[in-house]
Amino acid sequence: MSQNRRFGRFAIAAAALVMLPMAACGGDGDSGGSSGGTAEGALADADLSGVSITVGSKDFDEQKVLGNILADAYEAAGAKVDRKIDLGGTNVVRKALLSGDIDSYAEYNGTGWAEHLKQEDPSDNGEELTEKVRKMDLEENDIVWVGRAPFNNTYGFVTGPDLTKKNGGPFTFDSMAKYLKENPDAKVCMEAEFPSRSDGLVLWEEATGYKIPKSQQEILDTGLIYTETKDGNCDFGESYTTDGRISGLGLTLVEDPGVMIIYNISINVRKDVYEEAPEAFDTIAEAVLAPLDQKTMTALNNSVSTEGEDPADVAEQYLVDQGLIKG
Repeated sequence: MSQNRRFGRFAIAAAALVMLPMAACGGDGDSGGSSGGTAEGALADADLSGVSITVGSKDFDEQKVLGNILADAYEAAGAKVDRKIDLGGTNVVRKALLSGDIDSYAEYNGTGWAEHLKQEDPSDNGEELTEKVRKMDLEENDIVWVGRAPFNNTYGFVTGPDLTKKNGGPFTFDSMAKYLKENPDAKVCMEAEFPSRSDGLVLWEEATGYKIPKSQQEILDTGLIYTETKDGNCDFGESYTTDGRISGLGLTLVEDPGVMIIYNISINVRKDVYEEAPEAFDTIAEAVLAPLDQKTMTALNNSVSTEGEDPADVAEQYLVDQGLIKG
């Protein structure tokens, strides 16, 4: 998710907090998006007056939505916000955070554990994984992880309508491996980084005992993977499990028995910025992240990826719907 977001790997498409690769929505110093609404509900208790924040995001739909959600929430709380939405892939955005080019973005606990902190054997409990990442990243890099959303945008695979029907329903990881063994001409379409990520293809291969040969691998841009899988040109396509194109294009997720790593979102904030108003950042994180369950995040992503809505508009409407800013 290359939505390269996540853990040793997604990394989460739909509206504006931060997670997967496209042209920038807003350049350096570009305020972008909306000008921020009037805070209501829980956001009315958060005061960021006098705080200047540069908000970034990765370059895929979910991250653009999340990045705009954050930026709008900060503005509603009184902060002066610059937006660098659609900044680039995981490494680009992380480097910008560490260098101070941005002050905040939405990151996945799995990505933090495997990619940024270079750890192995992640917990399969989202809360526990986030706590471990929070402690290490603060101690080692002065990065604060605030809050945690319940949705899990992990890596997965999808099949198109025809192959799913032929199979009699969804594939499992094991039946996918069996199909590939029996059909040497079958294709698995993936983003360029997925085969080499520590939280990517290797986990599926270790779990199934089948190593996908190069002849069965097809490297495509993220958007093409979904459409080519729908059309049957890819038998299986790498996906992010909250991607709106799954439902929008009638694709079916391959059933994962718990192999792939957890990817819950938290807000990342540089320690020096967080300490200007810690209670406000905590309040904002709880208000904007708690409602983001699997169904909600997928719907936000679908609005952008399938219906063509602007991530900034989707983010603003989310905050209005949650009673956090005035419509």
